Amino acid sequence: MAITSAICNSFKQEILQSKHDLTNGSGNTFKIALIKAESAQSGTYGASTTNYTDVTGNSDELANGSGYTTGGNTLVSVTPTLDGSTAVCDFANTSWSSATFTTRGCIIYNTDDSNSALMVLDFGADYSVSNGTFTIEFPTADASNAIIRIS
Repeated sequence: MAITSAICNSFKQEILQSKHDLTNGSGNTFKIALIKAESAQSGTYGASTTNYTDVTGNSDELANGSGYTTGGNTLVSVTPTLDGSTAVCDFANTSWSSATFTTRGCIIYNTDDSNSALMVLDFGADYSVSNGTFTIEFPTADASNAIIRIS
């Protein structure tokens, strides 16, 4: 199957409906869940993904155990700001320690809005970790690099 990195179309509409508050400390709770290796996936994920259940319904999330907990990690949001005329948002890096798994990508979703999807990320290849730490490093929160940019 396939993962395509994209901000979900439903998220684009939902931010205009005030369903997502990315303010650090007082906003919604966002999580990041890892998706299985490409050869083990049965679904397709990208701009048309609307909910975390799209991944779990296809049994494509990594299994619980081996350093991973289903549902993924809670993300720490960096309060949105402006970089010139572009609104930007970022998350603090997150990691799984004592981990042994292989993943191809992830979904970021809002637990306070019925697990609605914000985005899907394709890592570009399967990545494996064996009894180590798997870290996702988010890019710099500026108009050219931020994980979420509205210009």
